[in-house]
Amino acid sequence: MKPELIDNDLLKGLAEGDRKSTELIYKNHFNMIQTLVINNSGSTDDARDIFQEALVVLFEKVRMGSFELNCQLKTYLYSVCKRLWLKRLHQSSRYLAAGIEVESTVSVEEDMVAHEKRDADYELMNKAIGNLGEPCKSLLEAYYINKMNMQDIASRFGYTNADNAKNQKYKCLMRLKKIFFTQYKNGNENG
Repeated sequence: MKPELIDNDLLKGLAEGDRKSTELIYKNHFNMIQTLVINNSGSTDDARDIFQEALVVLFEKVRMGSFELNCQLKTYLYSVCKRLWLKRLHQSSRYLAAGIEVESTVSVEEDMVAHEKRDADYELMNKAIGNLGEPCKSLLEAYYINKMNMQDIASRFGYTNADNAKNQKYKCLMRLKKIFFTQYKNGNENG
């Protein structure tokens, strides 16, 4: 199904007060807004506030019946949230204290392209990790996600010492890198 059709269904549901539509909009788009706000001097709570404000704006426009979505819903929400956040930063002077002027900010389209590229890269990395196999997958997760030290990893995975565990981690990392870049190269040739 095309994103535009899904977006229009979600907007229709939002206008009708359908809880599931609101939850789906939140689930599909909040992380993008949270990243925007956190990367620009904000917190998760700030992101929630901004996202709620944007949903209220969207809800009111959709309820009036004359609203027409001319881009993807995520682009629209990103644009509204970015404007709301810049306005809030400006009002709180954090924006000006950072020495950034409104005119010098990156356009929404450029921001969205960069965000979508990063999302695609994350997807490729998740796929590469899925193709990595054991024990490499668990070993890398233990080190990078669970923040275990090499001695604990050696004990958990049965290596004779921390140096052997470190060597295995390196080999696993090189294998992951090879899988990722093979997929990346193939994705760019096919895309």
